[in-house]
Amino acid sequence: MDDDSKDRTIPIVREITGKNSNVRLIVRREDHGLSQSVVEGFRAARSDILQVIDADFSHPPELIPKFYEAIREGADIAIGSRYMKGGDIEQWPLKRRIISLGATAFGRILFPEVTDPVSGFFAVRREVVSGAPLAPRGYKILMEILGKGRWRSFTEIPFVFKDREEGESKLRLGTMIDYLGQCASIIHFAMAHRTGPVWAEWTKVLRFGFVGLSGILVNMGLLYALTEIAGLYYLVSAAIAIELSIVNNFIWNDVWTFRSAKNLKFKQKISRFGSFQAVSMGGLAINMVILYLLADIVGVYYLIANLVGIFIAFAWNYTMNRHNTWARAY
Repeated sequence: MDDDSKDRTIPIVREITGKNSNVRLIVRREDHGLSQSVVEGFRAARSDILQVIDADFSHPPELIPKFYEAIREGADIAIGSRYMKGGDIEQWPLKRRIISLGATAFGRILFPEVTDPVSGFFAVRREVVSGAPLAPRGYKILMEILGKGRWRSFTEIPFVFKDREEGESKLRLGTMIDYLGQCASIIHFAMAHRTGPVWAEWTKVLRFGFVGLSGILVNMGLLYALTEIAGLYYLVSAAIAIELSIVNNFIWNDVWTFRSAKNLKFKQKISRFGSFQAVSMGGLAINMVILYLLADIVGVYYLIANLVGIFIAFAWNYTMNRHNTWARAY
């Protein structure tokens, strides 16, 4: 797929097509863009397995047989990952690494099981994308497929990403804006259709939030009862109330949010609760630090600063519990 490039790509590939009948060149004159090119390539391809790879040797073509075997063995999508064990990035400037890590972290909110949801190196079964309402924009076509394609299983293959040998990166501000717009589109699609992995994940996020609200009610109710009715010193009441609200949140998240397996042994439950307790204490510390920094150092009104701290602590609590406490809940 070529977006009417002005280098020598077109004549070189045409020369190759003259010698290899299984190579075809499609030159796109309008609506240029990586994602649009990939989707048009899907439509033009004749095989049942579709491989996406950059042409600048950032992605190692010698790994293509592994992608092929992964699909043949049952995976709907095989993803090349830079962030799993065995994967890496070479010769990238710090700024680009930070941007990539940020985009990956944001993508993992939508697809927490995938270590590299913004990878441009992947293979997919044709039926996953055939008829899917893909609305390509930007450079993260895999996100679009994960969000709107019809798939059940995936596998990841580690690879070392090498900075392009030829040409120059097209990373621009508009690229990042397109990415955020794409994420919003995927979320809207999931909410409208109430299906797919994004919908399932956001359902957990909402449940986790409701459980957190119930914990606040338990905390406030116990703080009042123990202090005003039982006559305990308010700091002692607060410590008891905090701990019992954590117990409340753990139980509801275990049975409702993450629907943990019911056949776990007692020791496993205790271990899981210990993890939840540690994450909760970390979230409390984060809330306090953010409150102090914004209110005392930056000068933000303390109620607004506390609200920011609550949101950041919530993101911490959900992410850490999702990937650690209940990582094997299903």
